[in-house]
Amino acid sequence: MRTGRLGSSILAMAVVILAVLTLRVIFIPVAEQNDIGAPLVKKNRLGVNLIPDFSAFDDVSAKKQAFFDFLRPAVKKQNRIITEERRFLLQVQNHLKNHNVLDDAEVYRVHKLADKYEYAIRNIDAASLRSLLRRVDVIPESMVLIQAANESGWGASRFAKEGFNFFGQWCFKEGCGLVPQSRGQGQVHEVAVFNSVEDSVASYMRNLNSNAAYGLFRSIRADLRAQKEPLSAEKLVYGLVNYSERQDAYIDELLDMLRHNQEYLDDNNGVSSAV
Repeated sequence: MRTGRLGSSILAMAVVILAVLTLRVIFIPVAEQNDIGAPLVKKNRLGVNLIPDFSAFDDVSAKKQAFFDFLRPAVKKQNRIITEERRFLLQVQNHLKNHNVLDDAEVYRVHKLADKYEYAIRNIDAASLRSLLRRVDVIPESMVLIQAANESGWGASRFAKEGFNFFGQWCFKEGCGLVPQSRGQGQVHEVAVFNSVEDSVASYMRNLNSNAAYGLFRSIRADLRAQKEPLSAEKLVYGLVNYSERQDAYIDELLDMLRHNQEYLDDNNGVSSAV
């Protein structure tokens, strides 16, 4: 009789524990609220401490070098990815030129790249590949680094620290990012949050390579390609005129930063036109 009661007690306790665990799983997302019941501001899952405190540098030169060195690996990686994508498209272009039939894998990858770079492709032909190649192209490392420094205040901005957003990129769905304190009445944009530096750089490059606002940037780059000239940051930066409402003043500021920070940038300010 005593054994039966013990068994019933254990069973009852197990049921209670299971119920508590179930409720925690269900209601954990709801519990992530502040004292007044409003959802917490969305922050990077990886934590803000993964970004060095660049503002703590007393030496300006050391801070600049540390900032560029922190971002440079992600920039190089994305340019390598784009270089491989471009090499593949040039190979497909050559196959068509030689009247070869594309296999299913090639067709699939071309369509995937068209989706990635927001290019509506109907038929895979010489004209469509030329248009796609204008988008699938590298961006000079020095230009990326300088724009990141400008947009993030050398990594000191709230958006860089909390959202790995070094380029001031916006998003327009409620809760998609961080709400700017200076956002005007009636505006709905937020500043996008990324999971890593690589995601931030990849999104920025994809934006320049696909957004209609940067068609001039892509045209300048395509002209440099056609003339077999290096992809110079000083020339391509003029294609960013629509990146800021300040337009020409913004371009002048970036050019000034390029000139004054050359010693901290990569070996050269252009990208080879080999592919």
